[in-house]
Amino acid sequence: MKILKYNNKQHYVDDATTLSKVYLVQEIPTDRETGKPKFDLTPAIKYGEIKTMFPKLKQMQFSPGPLIIEIKNSLKDFTSDDYLLLYGDPALIGVVCAVASDVTNGRFKLLKWDRIQASYFPIEINLFNK
Repeated sequence: MKILKYNNKQHYVDDATTLSKVYLVQEIPTDRETGKPKFDLTPAIKYGEIKTMFPKLKQMQFSPGPLIIEIKNSLKDFTSDDYLLLYGDPALIGVVCAVASDVTNGRFKLLKWDRIQASYFPIEINLFNK
């Protein structure tokens, strides 16, 4: 049995259980003085392993074709059980959502931050309401 830690709590996962993945669109910037990320993503770990898709300075260019290919490559194993964590360049976020929707026939999940509860909560998107 694996034990994952987050927020000083323990989350138990059976070895037979396959954890979902959390696709972070862009790397979180770090504080210049401390070198620590400006945002704590630890609460998102309970939804799955975090996979960062792009470095923090990546931007959508005037010819987005190569970047779209890169996004499709990054999401080739994306399933409707996985999550998107939407942080970064808005153009990148838009294309990532479009590609995720295409891969899963309009059904995908994203994580939204709730600052009052200091936690993420999942939002399920079903574009075609089937």
